[in-house]
Amino acid sequence: MKAIRVNAYGGPEALSFEDVPDPVPAAGQALVRVEAAGVNFIDVYQRMGIYKNPVPFTLGQEGAGTVEAVADGVTVVKPGDRVSWTSVMGSYAQRAVVAADRLVPLPQSMTTRQGAAIMLQGMTAHYLAKSTYPLKPGDTCVVHAGAGGVGLLLTQIAKLCGAHVITTVSTPEKAALSKAAGADEVVLYTTEDFEAAAKKATGGKGVQVVYDSVGLTTYMKSFGSLAPRGLLALFGQSSGVVPPIDPAILAGKGSLFLTRPTLVHHIASNEELRQRAKDLFDWVGSGKLKLRIEHDYPLKDTAEAHKALEGRKTTGKVLLIP
Repeated sequence: MKAIRVNAYGGPEALSFEDVPDPVPAAGQALVRVEAAGVNFIDVYQRMGIYKNPVPFTLGQEGAGTVEAVADGVTVVKPGDRVSWTSVMGSYAQRAVVAADRLVPLPQSMTTRQGAAIMLQGMTAHYLAKSTYPLKPGDTCVVHAGAGGVGLLLTQIAKLCGAHVITTVSTPEKAALSKAAGADEVVLYTTEDFEAAAKKATGGKGVQVVYDSVGLTTYMKSFGSLAPRGLLALFGQSSGVVPPIDPAILAGKGSLFLTRPTLVHHIASNEELRQRAKDLFDWVGSGKLKLRIEHDYPLKDTAEAHKALEGRKTTGKVLLIP
């Protein structure tokens, strides 16, 4: 079968389209024919070696497809089931082996493309709005990269929670997408000061939470956007790694809170994984949550998909089709 391998850390040129042996499910695993794989910034970090895996490895943490075989004793899924998964390495391939308890059955109303598009970014948006800082009516939040895959979903979920949502984007075209997702206010951060906008929107008080996936270029103004005892949820670093932070900054800006959450700790149990998936699938099925799948790339063109993602040329979800 074909797979995308990383033999040495590096840029998009480090992505190698190779023949590899078909995987065989071990105890507790299922073999899945991958019909769509999601492209995410965590894949870029792993390709570059910011998040390290022993090389060589098959990239990709999210996908959906059809179960082809299961190991002896596996009963939670069976051949023919349509499933999706996230936070499992090896999804940039024509087939993948996945622990059966990490697979989520897809409802008949959802395609495998939708299943691959919703898992990592959707669950990230879900835990941010429902667990990291549980939004409620009357809250105001800032969502950076509001037209990105997580940003569009997080904006919609925040509105479902009753929050007032301020997003930041880089272009007027992205601003239109963010507005269409329900953002109350959109800030063009290339020409406008989002900290000033957040203070203005709250009568000078500041917002309850900033959801920041950008990192280096935004985090200090994100602190400045918060109300006293507000929370900065730093869940990504697309502009670069944030340097060590003096905790006195948090005191000086209003007894602030800082957290660096990651998805794997919010879907650690099968129960939590399935409950978050149920919420997302229900919202998509009812039309309350709309997916934007912008580009499908053939698996062999994974490098082009990474270039587009890193160049901030994408909005919504990017998929690979094996």
